[in-house]
Amino acid sequence: MSEQVIVQAGPDQVQDQLAQDFVQFSVDCGVLRFGEFKTKAGRLSPYFFNAGLFDDGAKLGRLAQFYAQRLLASGIEFDMIFGPAYKGIPLGAALAIELARLGHNVPFAYNRKEAKDHGEGGTLVGAPLQGRVLIVDDVMSAGTAVRESITQIQSAGARAYAVVIALDRQEKATEAGRDVDHSAVQYVQAHLGLQVCAIARLQDLMQYLQDHSGPHLAQAHQRVKAYRERYGVDAA
Repeated sequence: MSEQVIVQAGPDQVQDQLAQDFVQFSVDCGVLRFGEFKTKAGRLSPYFFNAGLFDDGAKLGRLAQFYAQRLLASGIEFDMIFGPAYKGIPLGAALAIELARLGHNVPFAYNRKEAKDHGEGGTLVGAPLQGRVLIVDDVMSAGTAVRESITQIQSAGARAYAVVIALDRQEKATEAGRDVDHSAVQYVQAHLGLQVCAIARLQDLMQYLQDHSGPHLAQAHQRVKAYRERYGVDAA
């Protein structure tokens, strides 16, 4: 039987400090950068978050600690972990290892982009999908990866229950090339019925920029603030 993970939420100030520590960690690793970057939606963003640059064992291990701390503090209940290809695979595996280290050993599975026609075949690898499934990813831009994951999970007879991500950009999603009044995270929560928790959100990034001195960061803060005023959504 899968182990049920249930942990009570901690004080708000602990949550805030976790987010600030994560933002600092992301900056130190070069994962979070400031400048001018074009998003998939065609927007010019003043910051860029590339989880692929958590690119060695020490960084990935520390990242898994952040995921585990945020997840366990959220109180979200789940029976197993699913990592959607491609970035979700190492993230889900690292989280499963960290949770086991903390005494919460749960099954882990992931998918292939292309079905395998030999060996065990199919697109799913790892533990059988069952019970309440936690999806692990880095960011959520349009919710497409989550919808695809839900389809696979339901097809296997399990229930997609929650999502944990590294950063919630808290910005308007786009549909048919047009901005809408909700973010991808809000859509997944309201329309797909999944709980979502993030290690940090855009508001945490802005707090970091506000609290740290230096002309580069001060300029970045003003640009991020203007970007949020144009594309941001209200916090859930």
